[in-house]
Amino acid sequence: QLQLAESGGGLVQPGGSLRLSCAVSVFTLDSYAVGWFRQAPGKEREGVSCINRSDGSTYYSDSVKGRFTISKDNGNKTVHLQMNRLKPEDTAIYYCAADPHWRTVETMCVPFGYGYWGQGTQVTVSS
Repeated sequence: QLQLAESGGGLVQPGGSLRLSCAVSVFTLDSYAVGWFRQAPGKEREGVSCINRSDGSTYYSDSVKGRFTISKDNGNKTVHLQMNRLKPEDTAIYYCAADPHWRTVETMCVPFGYGYWGQGTQVTVSS
C-alpha cells in the first residue's frame, strides 16, 4: 500500500515562505503523478500544483502561479512545494496525492482519480 506523508506546514506572516515536503513510499517516484491540493474551511478541495509521471510536466493554479514551485527528488522519493509571497488566502490544509496514471494537461491537477492521499499539513498565513 502506497503511503504519503506531508511535512513543513506552520504559521507564517503574509509575504513569508514555507516549503512543504511529501515523502512517497514507492519504488520509483517517476511512475506516479504527484500533486499538491488544499482545502480551506467551507471550500472544496482544489489543485494547487501537480507534476506528471514520466515526463515531469507541471501545472500551477492561477492563484499560485509565479509564487509556488513544485519539484521532485527522485532519489529521496520526495516532492516539494516551495511557497513564496504567501497570502492569507493561502491558508488551508495542504494534501499531497499520487496517481499511477499519466494525466492530461486538463486533468493533471483535478483531485478525482488520485487514489492515494496523505493526512495533510496545516498552513496558516496570518499577521
